[in-house]
Amino acid sequence: MVRSETKGRPSEARSRLLTTASRVFYAEGIHSVGVDRIVAEAHVTRATFYRHFPSKESLVVAYLNEVDRAMRGQVDAAVDAGLPAADTMRKISEAIAQGIRSPGFRGCAFLNAVAEFPDPDHPVHLAVLAHRQWFLDTVTGLLTKIREPSAEPAARHFVMMRDGAMAAGCLFDPDMVCETFLLGVEGLLDQVSRGLLTSE
Repeated sequence: MVRSETKGRPSEARSRLLTTASRVFYAEGIHSVGVDRIVAEAHVTRATFYRHFPSKESLVVAYLNEVDRAMRGQVDAAVDAGLPAADTMRKISEAIAQGIRSPGFRGCAFLNAVAEFPDPDHPVHLAVLAHRQWFLDTVTGLLTKIREPSAEPAARHFVMMRDGAMAAGCLFDPDMVCETFLLGVEGLLDQVSRGLLTSE
């Protein structure tokens, strides 16, 4: 990621560009928004844009890095609460549900981005995969504390439920979607605790 910093802090112009890009990329899609619009809404010049981001692609990756950082912060807060692993999973699930219920929700930023960048070698695609691997590994680690043999298949199941809830949350009643998702999480945790899931 390219940064222009003064005394260790990102410049104001860079912050405005990233804030503007994050808002419009998420709300309207990445390919539909050009550099000219981002420059205009961030109130900077094109030269300033390219001083901070060599290309639109680098801005997209920076946008996804910001979303990733926010999600890691949510998960870290749940883990740092020091609750039993099952309760930590519930807190993470509740945070996901809260996001789905929030105004302006339109799905998972990472799934939205990867749909626009299907090339598996593209930097945006790779950024999405890196985020998803971190999330899967984190969930697997938490579920291992409940019952190790069930952790891997249960983690994959959880991520798929989360993906489904994120997709459905911008199509149907978000309260209904969240209720279904959280019930599914409870069922999954019950199966894990009883050792009903295995990796075989």
